[in-house]
Amino acid sequence: MEEIAFIEGDSKSIEKIAKDLMSIALKHFEKELLSIRTGRANTSMIENIKVECYGQLMNLRDVATLAAPDARLLTIQPWDTSVIGEIEKAIIASDLGASPVNDGKIVRIQLPQMSASRREEFVKLLGKKAEECRIAIRNSRKDIHNEIRDADKKHIVSEDFAEKLSNLLQKITDEFVKKTDDFHDKKAAELRAL
Repeated sequence: MEEIAFIEGDSKSIEKIAKDLMSIALKHFEKELLSIRTGRANTSMIENIKVECYGQLMNLRDVATLAAPDARLLTIQPWDTSVIGEIEKAIIASDLGASPVNDGKIVRIQLPQMSASRREEFVKLLGKKAEECRIAIRNSRKDIHNEIRDADKKHIVSEDFAEKLSNLLQKITDEFVKKTDDFHDKKAAELRAL
């Protein structure tokens, strides 16, 4: 965490650090939302699948060209066709819920229509990811709050100013939790509307 500069009457440092830390959690959550399928094929659904090749685990996007030529089809064209078998294994092992078809040069994944039960599984996964984001945001708040409390105990800032900083920190936390909830609700509505 960035060093907090406590200056009596100046809350900018705390505000910036809190927003920066909480933005990291929110951006991570947004990125994870892209990997949750809503019915339309999207390369972000598969780009982070780990593929064992060249003696190490690599992201699929680092070993192949990914494309979504239509609403339910994903294509994977490896830059080195010798790893196509490993790509196929990695896709089968993932929780994508689709079987890859390997023609020797390109792997095609025809995504099935999502059943109601599969959509609800994705909604549950979405809820889990949202809660992880909320926890990360609250952990950031806790770390900063501990810094404020320590500054108050060491008389770096007054008790009144420490209270003001704590209230500001809570307001920022509430704002980021609301953004998380909004992203969750929007994605859940997309999943249920299919």
